[in-house]
Amino acid sequence: MLNIDKVRQYFPALAGKWTFFDNAGGSQTLKKVVDRISEFLLTSDVQLGASYAISQLAGERLALATTAMATLINAKSSKELVMGPSTTMMLKVLSMCLSQTFTPGDEIIVTNCDHEANIGAWVALEKHGMKIKVWQIRPDTLELHLEDLELLMSQRTKLVALTHASNILGTINPIKEITAFVHERGAMICVDGVAYAPHRLVDVQNLDVDFYALSFYKVYGPHHALLYGKEELLLKIPGLNHYFIEQTDIPYKFQLGNVNFELSYGMLGLCDYLSELAQMHYGNETAPDLRNQMVQVFDLISMHEEKIGDRLLDYLNNKSNVHVLGQLKANPKSRVPTISFVVDGIDSSTIPVKIDQHYIGIRYGDFYAKRLIEYLGLASQGGVIRVSMVHYNTLEEVDRLIEAFEQVF
Repeated sequence: MLNIDKVRQYFPALAGKWTFFDNAGGSQTLKKVVDRISEFLLTSDVQLGASYAISQLAGERLALATTAMATLINAKSSKELVMGPSTTMMLKVLSMCLSQTFTPGDEIIVTNCDHEANIGAWVALEKHGMKIKVWQIRPDTLELHLEDLELLMSQRTKLVALTHASNILGTINPIKEITAFVHERGAMICVDGVAYAPHRLVDVQNLDVDFYALSFYKVYGPHHALLYGKEELLLKIPGLNHYFIEQTDIPYKFQLGNVNFELSYGMLGLCDYLSELAQMHYGNETAPDLRNQMVQVFDLISMHEEKIGDRLLDYLNNKSNVHVLGQLKANPKSRVPTISFVVDGIDSSTIPVKIDQHYIGIRYGDFYAKRLIEYLGLASQGGVIRVSMVHYNTLEEVDRLIEAFEQVF
């Protein structure tokens, strides 16, 4: 079992009086991440590529961090990682670059259940002659079905873009199965992993995805992001950097103005944390390498999240005036503890403000999945109320939230 008391000591913000249940909007930051950022800024805050020792140190640190993030998602090479300010920005850059390899009439398939980051970037290509098709969730299951995707795909389909886990529904899509389906039909796949990565360990090689994006500030780090692309694809795609940057220079040809050095280096703090948790929980059975230590820790994380997810879902499902969106039971393989719901006859905007007085942070709205909220007919109700939990949340915190809900609806 996850030693939750030890876990919480790594997050200074959790020592305060607030309970954070808005983690899908941004998790709390590890002290170890902050320490790494400070270390870079205070001892190696120089430009890379010079001959003097501090510049060499800065370059080594950035390379170390990039390699560590490749380990986090199990990429083949650090060259397959493009880091930048946000997932929205990274997917926009990808769409601008990748579209140069398409021709008018080529097709791109998006869903109606994604965060707009992995929809809008592709829809914008309509003005360049691309044809956009929409893979919709079914209203009865609120899930994507491959039979519906098959009806949309054609010989001109170049890309399918979808989310790994919904930031509203909490549903985990079977990305490996979908990827194989898309590849069999000659297209590429681009996956938004923002709502998945805080909860489960990403493995891009096992999934065989072509492109994958995630935000570090949802995974206990700073406001920084990562875009993965298979090396052979990144080499073929035209970059956006200055004309004299070689097209073989990946990932730099996609990093306008270069990458943020200190935030990238800061993510080593996440690796420090995961490694320490593995040693703390597994002792002599701790895996000898970082990747497998991550596997061990995320196993513990998923089990703990199932418990806290079930506690809240059981309560909400027993309220006759409450309607939970997505799966009604916690399931490590198919649901993360991002739980959205509506209350009969109550505007969703009125609930969180009443919970604020209990020093519990939750949220309402469309969470940039506006197309999904409109499809479900919930825009006029203020969208959904969302409680998004991660592994540092406790059963006691969930019980406090339930007590607060009892006073509100």
